[in-house]
Amino acid sequence: MRRPIIAANWKMHKTPAETLAFAKEFAELIRGAEGVDIVIAPPYPALSELGRALAGTGVMLAAQNVHPEPAGAFTGEVSIGMLADIGCQYVIVGHSERRGLFGETDEFITAKLRAVQDGGLRPILCVGESLGEREAGRTFEVIAAQLEGSLARSDTARAEELVIAYEPVWAIGTGKTATPELAQEVHAFIRGRLAERWGGAAVQIRIQYGGSVKPESAPALMAQTDIDGGLVGGASLDPASFCAIIRYEDRVEK
Repeated sequence: MRRPIIAANWKMHKTPAETLAFAKEFAELIRGAEGVDIVIAPPYPALSELGRALAGTGVMLAAQNVHPEPAGAFTGEVSIGMLADIGCQYVIVGHSERRGLFGETDEFITAKLRAVQDGGLRPILCVGESLGEREAGRTFEVIAAQLEGSLARSDTARAEELVIAYEPVWAIGTGKTATPELAQEVHAFIRGRLAERWGGAAVQIRIQYGGSVKPESAPALMAQTDIDGGLVGGASLDPASFCAIIRYEDRVEK
């Protein structure tokens, strides 16, 4: 059985003060929530504040990015050791905005993913196709290539700790959401590729959907066989909205 994981990616939103206000309200709303892992990835300046504010709630910290080197002359970057020291447990790698806006290659992403694993944290690896790629019928080709490249240096012994987030780029920030059936088709394809690499371990790897998840769309998405949670953007910025996604109805145990 795979335990669902709902993760918030705040991107470049919320100051430390705004984070504290969110945490105070959110901590009350999620009281008693069970059966799901809750992860929040705020901007770097708010990581420590959020960790302290939500201590004891079970909510886990994630970073939105990391540099693969442990230290060095990399102005503006953050190492895995720094993230571990403030209590991060997850790191998002390979997000479409990092790939598209900042030119991150699969080679760089796989180095970051391995650094996360070697540092004792868990990576959330993002893969997904653009609208042009989907319309050209290249969805599976693109995702297969991203998986192969981004996992090239991954630690086989820690395969089951990996989280994959399928984020159709055409649905991020647009309000568009893939139908549950379409999302399931891609998730099943991803699990199949993972099985080719790791065999039975693929059954335990959690795969999130990350394309404009909303409280209204969450129940049908999460009921799909191979969808094990969500990577939530805009809807995670409001405590009540994010809590509604976490407490989605009709959760299906897999």
